[in-house]
Amino acid sequence: MSGHQPTPPGTPDVTRQLADWTVRTSGAYIPAEVRQEGLRTFVNWFGCAVGGASHETMDAALTALLPFSGPATSTIIGRAERMDALHAALMNGISSHVLDYDDTHLKTIIHPAGPVASAILALAETRRVSGADLLTALILGIEVECRIGNAVYPDHYDRGWHITGTTGVFGAAAAAGKLLGLDTRQMQWAFGIAGTQASGFREQFGTMTKSFHPGSAARNGLAAALMAQAGFDSSERVLEAPRGFACVMSDKQDWSEILEGLGSRWESALNSYKPFACGIVIHPAIDGCIQLRGELGARVAEVESLHLTTHPLVLELTGKRDPKTGLEGKFSVFHSAACALLRGDGAPTAFTDEVVRLPEIIALRDRITATPDPECHGASVAIDVHFRDGSTLRKVVDRAIGSREVPLTDAQLTEKFRVQSALVVGEERTAQLLDMAWRTGELADVAELARLSAPEAATPGRIAS
Repeated sequence: MSGHQPTPPGTPDVTRQLADWTVRTSGAYIPAEVRQEGLRTFVNWFGCAVGGASHETMDAALTALLPFSGPATSTIIGRAERMDALHAALMNGISSHVLDYDDTHLKTIIHPAGPVASAILALAETRRVSGADLLTALILGIEVECRIGNAVYPDHYDRGWHITGTTGVFGAAAAAGKLLGLDTRQMQWAFGIAGTQASGFREQFGTMTKSFHPGSAARNGLAAALMAQAGFDSSERVLEAPRGFACVMSDKQDWSEILEGLGSRWESALNSYKPFACGIVIHPAIDGCIQLRGELGARVAEVESLHLTTHPLVLELTGKRDPKTGLEGKFSVFHSAACALLRGDGAPTAFTDEVVRLPEIIALRDRITATPDPECHGASVAIDVHFRDGSTLRKVVDRAIGSREVPLTDAQLTEKFRVQSALVVGEERTAQLLDMAWRTGELADVAELARLSAPEAATPGRIAS
């Protein structure tokens, strides 16, 4: 029996129109402010990829798959190993997400850069690609994945799909297809091949496999574009077909979110960057507790308990009461708040196995409670502090650092990059990487940046173990 069903009357040819726009849009038509945000996105992604390079997750993935790599064309960012482009896309997607420190499209909670940048930088090492062309492909790929995400969010996410993996594969295919020069029909095929591989479950949050999702999306999207270029065909209506991506994987299909305002409303300009290395919904609590630590000084030692009033998604996503590993700690608002108040830390160093198991962290964590409030904004929190002498104090964070209202500056992105990268490749190499990364748009061959990240010897010790 054929899998095809007629598309309902009035349904636009979404896949063709999105593919055609991606093929026809050149860098010259992307506004300067959007290109600048694309550069910030790339710099942030690259720093996260270096920062995650020595994580034990990467060690395990490379141990498993390095023996099966093809010709070593592409860099594993921040490491001495090289692999074929498909495997490098997978590995760089893993490393850029494993610390949960990467970018976020706040409307959908997609982490846009991981799938897209990992695919196209690995591809760029197999041919000469300018930094300007890479940034164009990155921006278009992010636009594709975020618009598709808008069309199905929140229903798709609420079903349990990890939207970074499921939509990221389209973004990777779009960006890689752009660099490969696909025509509209080939790009439709690339979307079809990508869409049939769309996956990733929220059940995996708190495990190594969460970071596999953007890595897999990068590898599969790149493969989809390469296969389409070679004439490997697919359905040309994978997005809108009754048995295609949106209808199978979501109860919501808002085609206007994909098609309206193409080229004038830029989702990629709405990207945000994490100041803390964990799920973004926890950031208001961390921000508030770090502020409290500065305001209370020595009186922190007198805190008996904390109560958080948060957006409901905080407890749904990060309600782990008793995390046992650093990765699980990234999904515990209780651990994150305790660590922020006692140590002033929301960086990768707050989410190691050792810190999660510290007795003083556990003791305070167990005295933190939380209440969901649908009226609470996602970037806000109210923290009620109870002291041992019976007194109380309330701290309200209206919009946390890293939100659209309080974005990280270029200087803060630079410092975030520096702190992560220096732990892996050292201060001197980090300074060189930062200088080149901020000049990505000027590079004649962007592969220079990838190669510069590779240490001359094996990578030093892990951030988390």
